[in-house]
Amino acid sequence: MFTGLIEEVGSVVAVRVSDRGAQLQIAAPHTVKKIRNGNSVAVNGCCLTVSSHRGNQLTFDLLEETVARTNLRVLRPEAPVNLECALSVNACIGGHFVQGHVDCTSLILAFEESGLDHRLEVELPAEFAHYVVSKGSIAVNGISLTIAEVLPKSFVVWIIPHTKRCTNLDYAQIGDLLNLEFDILAKYVERMLLRYAPRR
Repeated sequence: MFTGLIEEVGSVVAVRVSDRGAQLQIAAPHTVKKIRNGNSVAVNGCCLTVSSHRGNQLTFDLLEETVARTNLRVLRPEAPVNLECALSVNACIGGHFVQGHVDCTSLILAFEESGLDHRLEVELPAEFAHYVVSKGSIAVNGISLTIAEVLPKSFVVWIIPHTKRCTNLDYAQIGDLLNLEFDILAKYVERMLLRYAPRR
């Protein structure tokens, strides 16, 4: 479990793909100090297990499902990635409940400066649109954000200077793929309504 508050922006060292699977290696000098093998880390909002660490680098094994569903598949060496360690029991929950289970990737449609802030517009796939509501929560590349506007085929969030400066949104451009995780509470409500809805 995570909260969507990014602790460090790491840097991709290598992405290795072989017959035995895929591995992601990240330089993360701050995060590596708190990590042991087997711990969970959210990388761009995707929950991964540390398979090994050495020096200032972390290594993760990637499942085929993870590669197919997330933007980890397009990472290149030196690409910045958002990192958050798993939530501890006594930690402050400053964002919202984030599982690290990415639902889909979506494109940045617009990223515009407005005063000190930035307006970020992201494509919204139709099959997930019902999970998005104005003032609701969403995890974008692992960042806990509040939805400011819902449009027919997209949604808008506003990025304050601190969030832009301390996450990989500082490097974001139109056309980039972002990992999206929709609010787990909405998914549970949907499931319960489907189960208990009157049958016609």
